[in-house]
Amino acid sequence: MTRIESNKTEIENTAENVYTYLSNFNNFQKLMPSQVTNWSSTETECSFTISGMATIGMQIVEKIPHSYIKISSHGKVPFDFILHVNISADGAKSIVQLVFEAELNPMIKMMVEKPLTNFFNLLAEKMKEIK
Repeated sequence: MTRIESNKTEIENTAENVYTYLSNFNNFQKLMPSQVTNWSSTETECSFTISGMATIGMQIVEKIPHSYIKISSHGKVPFDFILHVNISADGAKSIVQLVFEAELNPMIKMMVEKPLTNFFNLLAEKMKEIK
């Protein structure tokens, strides 16, 4: 099992507001770095292309109010994965961390581990902008 953890990001907003924002994929487009193109979303599903990589589809499959969102791969993807969005309250602030898990063969892992780590860290950093 390949596991990639983003940096923990402190957000100047309550866990409730961060959870509500991240529970809707229509909001995610604002968080995506510039290398993401062809964005399409509903509240619970999205698809996009990461430049130099593949088209990715995702869907929200589980939610625990104000603390956790489980996202799985969806549709035509190069490999199946789970993305855990962990949200913890810290007073009027929140701490968010993304945890990616996938069964990757060693060759694929070698190719995608660094770009995915960078992608998740960029995404976590952009979450500081959640108002």
